[in-house]
Amino acid sequence: MSTPPKAEYPEFRSGIGFDSHPLTEGRRLVLGGVEIPHDRGLSGHSDGDVLVHAVMDALLGAANLGDKGLHFPSSDPQYKDISSLILLEQVGVLVAEAGWRLSNVDATILSQNPRLSPFNAAMRENVAKSLFVTPDRVSIKVTTTDHLGFVGREEGIAACAVASLMSGMSGNQ
Repeated sequence: MSTPPKAEYPEFRSGIGFDSHPLTEGRRLVLGGVEIPHDRGLSGHSDGDVLVHAVMDALLGAANLGDKGLHFPSSDPQYKDISSLILLEQVGVLVAEAGWRLSNVDATILSQNPRLSPFNAAMRENVAKSLFVTPDRVSIKVTTTDHLGFVGREEGIAACAVASLMSGMSGNQ
């Protein structure tokens, strides 16, 4: 029995990412690379940007390249307090080197407070710029948990993301 010829069509893959961090005193609140005015920030080895972390893991998962902890371990002092957008750019390069191009990213931030909608456009711009794509390929939504769980009690913020990649295409746009 012979193997059928391989189709010359692009391959598509999707990946899911999730991250959460507790809110803590004495830290800046950074989401999507935007500093959000708030009395507490997210703890973490880097800047604690749960949105960007979720996007990174979604991209790495779709490309079957592991997770952010594999590439940027919290035990490595070079990543202490680093902007997660820098790491996202490096993930974008890894994904491209593996032969993949970004189709789109869809992310949701879960935060009871502060209200994040006014910062949506800036977050989209930052994520898109770090991935060398236009903002129309990046969707960022925000929601509350109606006072349920650690997000609802304002103990932390979480984010989830889905990234879709395609192969066999030229260029990122």
